[in-house]
Amino acid sequence: QVQLVESGGDFVQPGGSLRLSCVVSGFTMNRYLMDWVRQSPGKGLEWVSSINGIGGIPTYADSVKGRFTMSRDSARNTMYLQMNNLKPEDTAVYYCQKGESRGQGTQVTVAS
Repeated sequence: QVQLVESGGDFVQPGGSLRLSCVVSGFTMNRYLMDWVRQSPGKGLEWVSSINGIGGIPTYADSVKGRFTMSRDSARNTMYLQMNNLKPEDTAVYYCQKGESRGQGTQVTVAS
């Protein structure tokens, strides 16, 4: 059974940093394309970043490029999203995703 559990969301001021974690179970993480997506109030899901199964090369949405870094630790079955220089427009519930499966999300709020 595929499970994904996110954590690390918090309230932070603009310019701050957070690291989100996603612990996965039920599959071998580095065999699959994994995503981070987010949803802001009143908006649809927005793709943030992906890391492919082979090679582990991440790609990013233009809105977060240069500020966010996606990585994974296969030994810990954990995926990360390091978020630096956070902006109010980054406020959202962040989800890790494998195909159609998604965790419960973790709230990130960026405000003064």
